[in-house]
Amino acid sequence: MQVTETLAEGLKRELKVVVPVKDMEAQLNEKLAEAKGKMKINGFRPGKVPISHLKKVYGRSIMAQLVNEMIQEKPASILAERGEKAATQPEISMTEDEKEAEEILTGSADFEFTMAYEVIPAFDLADISGFKIVREVVDVPAEEVEEQVLRVAENSRSYEPKKGKAADGDKVTIDYLGKVDGEPFEGGADQDAELVIGSNRFIPGFEEQLVGLKAGDEKVITVTFPAEYQAAHLAGKEATFDIKVKAIAAPGELEINDELAKTLGLDSADKLREIVRSQIESQYGEVTRQKLKRQILDQLDETHKFDSPSKLVDAEFESIWRQINQELSDNGKTFEDEDTTEEAAREDYRKLAERRVRLGLVLSKIGEEANIQVSDEELQRSLFEQVRKFPGQEKEIYEYFQKTPGAVASLRAPIFEEKTIDHMLTVIDVTDKSVTKEELMADDEAEASDKPAAKKKAPAKKKAAKKDDTAAE
Repeated sequence: MQVTETLAEGLKRELKVVVPVKDMEAQLNEKLAEAKGKMKINGFRPGKVPISHLKKVYGRSIMAQLVNEMIQEKPASILAERGEKAATQPEISMTEDEKEAEEILTGSADFEFTMAYEVIPAFDLADISGFKIVREVVDVPAEEVEEQVLRVAENSRSYEPKKGKAADGDKVTIDYLGKVDGEPFEGGADQDAELVIGSNRFIPGFEEQLVGLKAGDEKVITVTFPAEYQAAHLAGKEATFDIKVKAIAAPGELEINDELAKTLGLDSADKLREIVRSQIESQYGEVTRQKLKRQILDQLDETHKFDSPSKLVDAEFESIWRQINQELSDNGKTFEDEDTTEEAAREDYRKLAERRVRLGLVLSKIGEEANIQVSDEELQRSLFEQVRKFPGQEKEIYEYFQKTPGAVASLRAPIFEEKTIDHMLTVIDVTDKSVTKEELMADDEAEASDKPAAKKKAPAKKKAAKKDDTAAE
């Protein structure tokens, strides 16, 4: 086999591979010899079929099989011999001329093909022991724990049927139908909806107008959607709601005690507080982790400058771009609404894609040198978490990961990355800094620029928008 490099431009490589006809013939004869004892042909005893006859009958199909095996197997061995790693699967090109293809299959011509690919760039890792980062830590105050415990208790509060007018804090059961310009709008209707007046679950001005109503009352109330409402077609518009009050219930006494804890399956109020504190600390810990990780990535970005394979950057950019456009569409927004243009956004997200690919290569090399491994058990846990997100579709999700090339790798990559970050934290100089929760939750400009548009929220009710995590890099 002869391998000739025909292109070496930056990270791009192209090779011409020639397998001489004599080598193809030798491999064909080996295949025929292996098959000789297994094939049954009329007129010949088993194992006595001449090779020349087998070649005449099966030679062309076996040669086609050989060609297919070579283009599947040879690229990997060629790359290994050259000491190169391809960024993506090499593109294989063969002759499209029917006459030349027939000559190859009949064993009368050399088999030639080309390999086009980009190499993973060679680069030296920076000494990460010189990195200095700050870990922001929040000491959860007892007051915040108590506030959260009160919310838990509020959700478990009992309500007793009430006669008379609804007041702030009462739970009302209503049917409602929302209209804009006299026409019902999607998401603006419900039946037997339960709402605690003063909970601020609905759009501003809605709940206040329920005060003073009695069971059986009907009323048309008018509200105005906020100018920045997530559903663009409703933002800033006046709407009416046809309300029918079906029941009113007054809140029972709110007490935080062992009895409340036991209704939640816990031993005591102290245990409830302990769990709530742990949950709050875990939530803050996730934010701390993301900000810590960003500092590491920023320093890796500053200390590693090299060209990234264009195909990897293209793929990453297309993934980001699809997400951005989908979220803009979902929210009825345009690039102009975000104070930018499509051209400027493309440029910004292209830079982000290049950064992600480059940092991905750096993290991969750090992890490999540290011998970071992802166990089958870790992959199984990750797969289980994915399956849980699609109740009722468990079988389809399992089949997807079994049959889709690269699907399991998509589970492995974030686990490998987080374990690599954990390894780096044992080497990097980390200083703890006590901060308030407001300081911890504050997004700096660089962090915000690495996030997609805000997620869509339900149109009729206000729901806290879940903060997007920094995208995996």
